Amino acid sequence: MSVVPAEVLPGSALAAEETVREAAELGPRARLWPALVAVYRAQLSRARVARIPLLFVATFQSIGIMVLMRGVVDDGAEAQAVVAGSSVLVVAFVALNLLAQYFGQLRASGGLDHYATLPVPPAAMVLGAAGAYASFTVPGTVVTAVFGSVLFGLPLAHLWVLAAVIPLAGAALAGLGAALGLLAPRPELATLLGQLGMSAALLLGVLPADRMPEAVRFARDLLPSTYGVEAFARTFGPNPDWAFVLGDLAVCAAVGVVSLAVATWAYRRAAVR
Repeated sequence: MSVVPAEVLPGSALAAEETVREAAELGPRARLWPALVAVYRAQLSRARVARIPLLFVATFQSIGIMVLMRGVVDDGAEAQAVVAGSSVLVVAFVALNLLAQYFGQLRASGGLDHYATLPVPPAAMVLGAAGAYASFTVPGTVVTAVFGSVLFGLPLAHLWVLAAVIPLAGAALAGLGAALGLLAPRPELATLLGQLGMSAALLLGVLPADRMPEAVRFARDLLPSTYGVEAFARTFGPNPDWAFVLGDLAVCAAVGVVSLAVATWAYRRAAVR
């Protein structure tokens, strides 16, 4: 003869509710920062092997553009715009294009259902993935900037400003790429939107603004990477106006906060569907 606890007998709704409440208390929701670090490390480890060849493609693409533009643009402000735009283009290729493809495929394959079952805040998932992808842009951006500066005869004294340009422009573009991938109804459309965004960063960021029509300049001002390009390009002058550099970086930071917030909302929206 066995003894059955009263909590498991039919009709013991109150006892069952207390048991469920106690079980829920045993598994608290992870805090944002530890969850962010865990997601970042996991994404960095998974994407390291697959994304490194694509990083070489992004770097060689930007270097090839600068070589082609060397015989077209003049020295001075135009050369500064080409080098700065080509350097930030590496960030756009990875943070915008590849991240849009990643989240589009993750949504289509049901991977979001797996992450939704984990006690990880949506913001940690988005920020961790965005940070991991943006980290891959650092070597390529530095190599592109150094190569372009030597090619066009620009000073190397202020290349340290990339330490601010890469994370801020990367945050703005990564948030935009994640939002495009999560909001796109199909992965093919997410890939298309990511490539269109990278093409916009190429055409509007690398080409000198002085040679663009007024309507195109307005579209250029709407692109988040433009302010990273402007901030970097201003540092090539003999006497950089650091107030304008900080202003452009502040715009990048503000756009990054907004775009990552939109991406977090899009993640919640896609995870519950």
